[in-house]
Amino acid sequence: MTTFPGSPKLLKGGLVLLDAATAAVRRVIALQYNPVTLSRTLAVKSLGGDGGAGNRSEALRLTGPPVEALTLEAEIDATDQLETGDSAAREVGILPQLAALETMIYPASADLLANYAQAAAGVLEIAPMQAPLTLFVWGRERVLPVRVTSFSITEEAFDPALNPLRAKVSLGLRVLTVDDLGFDHKGGSLFLVHHQAKERLAGRAASAALGALGLGGIP
Repeated sequence: MTTFPGSPKLLKGGLVLLDAATAAVRRVIALQYNPVTLSRTLAVKSLGGDGGAGNRSEALRLTGPPVEALTLEAEIDATDQLETGDSAAREVGILPQLAALETMIYPASADLLANYAQAAAGVLEIAPMQAPLTLFVWGRERVLPVRVTSFSITEEAFDPALNPLRAKVSLGLRVLTVDDLGFDHKGGSLFLVHHQAKERLAGRAASAALGALGLGGIP
């Protein structure tokens, strides 16, 4: 489809998988279509809690960044690829795109086999398998380290071989902060960059006058 000269380039949201040890980029997953909505909830981390029974001097104290949860629904459709004669779409539909997303929450099969071999050899302490560091990218201002907390797929159309041709993917993500990863971890430093960017953006929002709230001053 042609675009008007000078029209802004549409950025795609997506996910980036980094090697947890080296921070090297393993895979970039660009969403085929940007979701129409992105839902965000933030849970405050404070000493006071909701019960009001804590020390009154601690009521305004924060213990760390809020816990932020994101939910979104992405669509994957093979129609365009089929029209252009894409061989992968003809052979297996959108299974490759689904597999790229699903394997984010699978341990590598090589790691499973290595752990099995260690267990068979009598190794008593087997380290849990290390997942990649996942980044959720939603524009240049929001590059967030996240953990996938929920994942569901609804496949809606199939070819004669039962390969899916269209699907909706619902993702639940939890933003990982310096409380989760530490300041020295790549993910922790990325969160801190996001935190500082948010403070700069907040500084660009003009503060209203008390009169706008019907006040001449603080009582």
